[in-house]
Amino acid sequence: MKRRLALAVATAAALTTVLSGCGALDKAMDCVKTADAIATSVTKLQDAVSNASNDVTQIEESLNSISTELGNLKDTTDNADLAKAVDDLTKGVETVRTSVKNGDATPDIQPVTDAAAEIGKVCTPG
Repeated sequence: MKRRLALAVATAAALTTVLSGCGALDKAMDCVKTADAIATSVTKLQDAVSNASNDVTQIEESLNSISTELGNLKDTTDNADLAKAVDDLTKGVETVRTSVKNGDATPDIQPVTDAAAEIGKVCTPG
């Protein structure tokens, strides 16, 4: 998923830059940074959920890391669509965090993966 998402975003970024000029370059750079961080975050969370039987605290540590990363992303983008997608991903992370706090050792991470897919859509020109 990480490689596909990164490739799709990089292609979209290149096309957007060619088609639209400087404003598109800013969005393209935001998209590339965001997509890379999101793909990494989703992978970390998937790994933590997969390994929860060994150490449930990995999920919480992963969620904390993702939250910090998303906060940094939101602070560095001035693109409204990307900011909204980051907000949606943050909400997904909080949903997973709530599930874990309520005792679910294998929470549904679909809200997180859905929000990550939205990042790809935002970064695709058209």
